[in-house]
Amino acid sequence: MAITAKTPWEGHTENVPLHLDYFEGTMCEAVELIAQQYPNNIAFDFMGKSTTYKTLVQEIEKCAKALKTIGVRPGDKITIAMPNCPQAIYMFYAVNMVGGICNMIHPLSAEKEIEFYLNESESVTAVTLDQFYHKFENIRANTKVVNIVVASIKDELSKPIRAGYMLTEGRKIKKIPQDAPVIQWADFCKISKFCYGNYRAKRDPHDTAVILYSGGTTGTSKGIELSNYSFNALGKQVLAANPMFRVGDKMLAAMPLFHGFGLGVCVHTMLSQGGRCILIPRFTPASYAKQMVKQRCNFVAGVPTLYEALLRLPKMEKADLSCLKGVFSGGDSLSIELKKKLDRWLYDHNAVVQVREGYGTTETVTACCLTPPHMAKEGSIGVPFPDTYIKIVEPGTDKEVPYGTEGEILLAGPTVMKGYMNHPDETAQTLRDHEDGLKWVYTGDLGIMDNEGFVYFRGRAKRMIITSGYNVYPSQMENILDANEMVQMSCVIGVPDPLKMQKVKAFVKLAAGYDPTEDTKQKLMDYCRKNIAKYAMPYDIEFKDDMPKTLVGKVNFRLLEEEEMEKIKAQEALAAKTAK
Repeated sequence: MAITAKTPWEGHTENVPLHLDYFEGTMCEAVELIAQQYPNNIAFDFMGKSTTYKTLVQEIEKCAKALKTIGVRPGDKITIAMPNCPQAIYMFYAVNMVGGICNMIHPLSAEKEIEFYLNESESVTAVTLDQFYHKFENIRANTKVVNIVVASIKDELSKPIRAGYMLTEGRKIKKIPQDAPVIQWADFCKISKFCYGNYRAKRDPHDTAVILYSGGTTGTSKGIELSNYSFNALGKQVLAANPMFRVGDKMLAAMPLFHGFGLGVCVHTMLSQGGRCILIPRFTPASYAKQMVKQRCNFVAGVPTLYEALLRLPKMEKADLSCLKGVFSGGDSLSIELKKKLDRWLYDHNAVVQVREGYGTTETVTACCLTPPHMAKEGSIGVPFPDTYIKIVEPGTDKEVPYGTEGEILLAGPTVMKGYMNHPDETAQTLRDHEDGLKWVYTGDLGIMDNEGFVYFRGRAKRMIITSGYNVYPSQMENILDANEMVQMSCVIGVPDPLKMQKVKAFVKLAAGYDPTEDTKQKLMDYCRKNIAKYAMPYDIEFKDDMPKTLVGKVNFRLLEEEEMEKIKAQEALAAKTAK
């Protein structure tokens, strides 16, 4: 029998119901309902400029009319490759309003990755910023994209800040040719005036509304189909698990929109429940810290490496964090020692809350398990949200293991994906119906559950590197490297890093006729920059005469990891000896 989080949630003074009522409409309709209740409340802030819920809905409608005018139909895929900025928010909900499907991708993706995402989703329209336009134009001919809408950060800035932006960041942006086959944002908005028909599409709440990307069980990037219902259910669950939330509370929206947590919690949960988003377009520890203090944020979320960096920022020494109601950590394991440091640091800065660790997968939008505000257990990632179930089974089976026994983590609930786009075999492998009538996600992650429903994360069964909170799949990168004529065989591993948690390193056995020179390495690095996202770039490529093998002939990546760890220990020992 699957365990519900009955005891922990009901122990709170404001009892959390075990079952919730979920909105049976679209994401856009959920936001519109809030706008009707609180039209003059601030929906989001962006670099010193505030936007009310009333204005938010007006801008969404304007974009929806423009999308309808350029021919976007219900079910069409629209790729959005943008940072956290107002135009991305408007377009996300506008696509939803006209019945389209938002294909969310990282704007820093390499050209070949963008080409893959556009073709995998069969996108007909793409929306991006001027600084990323040239990557889209270089691969456009290889896709089915008809229209590219190009926005600019400067258009959403107040006049004083815009002037400063144009003298600094704006100067670095390569100009788009006058005759470029694109629709500039200002022109796109004007097109809305030519929409005379009904631009609102009637969609079932369980229809696919969003596509986010993950490695699935094989490490190959796959589009995860998520519904309106999943996102709206997440909003209700997050609020139920955080009874201290009040309308108007501020959430620091630094996690990116192509990420389930950034889109699902930091943006949609806030906007569908009356919260206020503080949008941060460029995510760095410094920008995060600055806005958290300046805006007096009530809720913040981040990965362990971010929080570790905050501890070392001089500007945070005298920060007053008494405004905080919730501090959430996810994306990777939060060590017990780091949590203790963070909790002490929070108390030293007047906060009355501790870090609450959570867990989730993109296959369930994002977080589906969270430490209750009143009851933490050392090393635990918390208990399931209301209506979400977790059980621990023998890996790959439906056989539950006893409490305290390690096994594979399975998830079920209202936020579960519809499946992997165009990959029915892997969908069937990951999403399975059990005799209890629930549809379970096989996460590939290992964990333990105690007799009170608290879950403990023990590791990833899937081969994956997490760098600064981003998932990097070695097999995907190896496929890219192996496609280069200079490479006979490659192996990619994660190397421990104090800032990023892990950084990416590649080992390469060169093809016959190529020498392991610095020039060869630089050529491979240039190749990687064109085909691999910036956050996943290897910091080094090491040439090997041959790769270590397992008994069955596979590349022994674990041995390479061990060898790298030995090198790091030797370097640290030498540095310590030299320091003496």
